[in-house]
Formats: sequence, structure tokens, C-alpha cells
Amino acid sequence: MNPLRTMVTVRPLSAVRQYPLIIQSPAPAAPRLGRGRRVIVVVAHADDVTLFCGGTVARWADLGVAVTVVRVTDDSLDSAGVDEATTRRCNAEQFRAACEVLGVEEVVDLGWLTDRLSDESTVAIRERIIYHVRRVRPFAMASFDPDSRLHEDNLDHKVVAAAVDEAYWTSMFDKHHPEHLDEGLRPHGVYERWYFGRQVADVTEVVDISTTIDRKVEAALCHDLMLRNIVHQLRLQAETGGYGVAALDAAQDGDLRPLFDTALRRSAEATGARHGLAMAEEFRVVPSRRTRGPPRRVTVSRFLGGSPRRLRQASA
Repeated sequence: MNPLRTMVTVRPLSAVRQYPLIIQSPAPAAPRLGRGRRVIVVVAHADDVTLFCGGTVARWADLGVAVTVVRVTDDSLDSAGVDEATTRRCNAEQFRAACEVLGVEEVVDLGWLTDRLSDESTVAIRERIIYHVRRVRPFAMASFDPDSRLHEDNLDHKVVAAAVDEAYWTSMFDKHHPEHLDEGLRPHGVYERWYFGRQVADVTEVVDISTTIDRKVEAALCHDLMLRNIVHQLRLQAETGGYGVAALDAAQDGDLRPLFDTALRRSAEATGARHGLAMAEEFRVVPSRRTRGPPRRVTVSRFLGGSPRRLRQASA
């Protein structure tokens, strides 16, 4: 049974499972069935993990799943009015702070220059991902959906999506990067891929994040520098359009919480409303034993409390 779906209680195998699979909570208390499993989440930028799948990552961590987050770029350009060195340092610190809030066990910074990945070798990026797949040996990988281009205007996201998708199968080939084997690593086969995006075109799994939305918001607010740059961009667009937005003006140099708390909750509510949930995140999961038909609700074990993990920084 699948620990990332928190050992979903399903009908006998003879029954047909219909998708999208709606993963809900709470349910009667049960053992922490996720403990001992590992997941790698590969993102382009520091705020991606929180904004795209922070509620789900927090649920995995609550289950005891050990989550490693790999950040491919250095985010040195993602700020407004701050020099590159300070931007790089602050975004790295705020990335680690956000991951701690979500319960992530380990972070890895690969350090490519941000907003330039389309100029880099996808094979080189893929090699680093393969390396960490072989090192961590995860049950699943999560990243941008390479087949869900709708509304995706960030080339870094597209490059990472392609590299992760190929790393999934090339990490199993012993003739891809045999130098890893010289270090004592072995080929590894990831069982599942959890794909997210600005708009997932072919949803197979819907995760109820009503129990973790508060942590998603708190993790997002750790990204002070990046969120203020988002506000800066929105204000520039508003200025060009000839209108003003008081909430943006208030957030630019003031408290970010009113704007982003509202935005994140409304986004989660809109996603949940499509599936009869209060708040949710959507994914395309491969492999997915999918059949066509209306969603069927299933329940998962309640997440039990535990000692917070100490965040670990791994070498790239």
C-alpha cells in the first residue's frame, strides 16, 4: 500500500478505483504509517515548494515521511532594491526557515544562477538530481509537471521539469554516471512521481490541506524578500494599467501577512471547491491506476504529533 497516500483505506482489489483520488483527513487515529519512507521534492526556486505543494509536504512530514527538498537555483536575482549577494544569502536563509516550518528533514542547494537555467545543460542538471536520488533512495519524487504547460511562463520551471522527468528513469541505469557508483551509490528506482503546476492539466490526486494550511501560510511568509518582489512586480503592472491597489501599496514596505494569507487561503479554497473539500492541492501522480469516473472519497490516518525534525543541509 502507498504510504504517501498515508496507507489509504480502500475497498477490496476487485473494486474499481475511480480518480481523481481525494485524500481527506481526519480519520480515526492510527500508527504513523509514513515513517521510514523518503520523498525528494525538486524545485527551481526557494518559494516553489511552499507555494505549489506546501500543505501536502507538511502532511507528509506529519506522517513521518522524510522529505528532502532540492533547490536548483541560487535565487540571487529574486528581490527588488537589494544587491545580488544579499539576495542570495537572504533567500537561502529564508528557504531553510520555510522548510523548517513545513517539517522538511533536509535541504540541498545546487546553486545554478536563477532565471538562466535554459542556458545550462539539462544533462548536467539531471546528473545532480540523479545523484541525490541515488543518495536518498526515495519512494517518490515531486516536481513541476513536464506535461502541464498551461499558464507556465517560467523557463526555470520547465527546465527542472524536464530534468526531473528524465532523472526518474536514468537513475536506474548503471551506465548513466558510473562515477556515482564509485562513491558507493547504487542505481535506484523511484516508485511514484507527484507532479504539480500552476494549473495541473490532468489531476489524479487531490490532497486535503485544511489541517496544514496555517503552516503553508507561515512557511510562505518566511520568504519575505521574494514575496516583496512579487508585490513589486504587481505594483509595476498596476501602474502600467493605470490603476492602484491599496493592498499592494500597504504590503510593499509593510506587513505582508494580510495580502498573502488571504491569497493563499483563497487559492486553496478554490482548488478544494472543485472537489468538495475546504482546502486542497492538486497533483498528477504517476504511476496512477486510473479509471474514468466521478471522484471517490477515501480516508487516511490522522496525523499524530511528534518531535520536530532538525533541518539538515546536504552538500550539492
